[in-house]
Amino acid sequence: MAMTPRILGALAVLATLAVDQANKLWLIFIYGIEARQPVRLTPFFDVIFAKNPGISYSLLSARTDMERYGLLALTVAATALLGLWLWRARTKTVGLGLGLIVGGALGNAYDRLAYGFVADFYHFHLGSFSWYVFNFADVAIVVGVALLLYESVFLAGKASEPERAAGQ
Repeated sequence: MAMTPRILGALAVLATLAVDQANKLWLIFIYGIEARQPVRLTPFFDVIFAKNPGISYSLLSARTDMERYGLLALTVAATALLGLWLWRARTKTVGLGLGLIVGGALGNAYDRLAYGFVADFYHFHLGSFSWYVFNFADVAIVVGVALLLYESVFLAGKASEPERAAGQ
């Protein structure tokens, strides 16, 4: 069976969700990052435990159950739309990109549902400048968006018709 954009995207969703959750569970419950933080890996990169009640950069912070469920509903709606786009994807680049985004979104949504916050761990900083704290799901989302942008800017219209038709 050929690897269609749908199948590639579905595999990316599953792999992203599994790796993200395994990483979070290991850091929180086995390694015990909360008691050991910060773990300095380099002068500019630490592993810490941050509880993010909102979305990126703690925007739309959800402090109450109603706000948390509102963010969950927004995530479910956005993920459903992205899933529909994935179903209709015609290239492997789009399928992979959407799969990474959906997998990352589901990983963070699971955290919000299970813990009431998104667990973030990785912190880049340089002197007093601090980049935001993120997790594997966030990395997958950024890579997925980058793949969609790459497809849009550099590959749009260049894929052969048979390759596009195979994804339908």
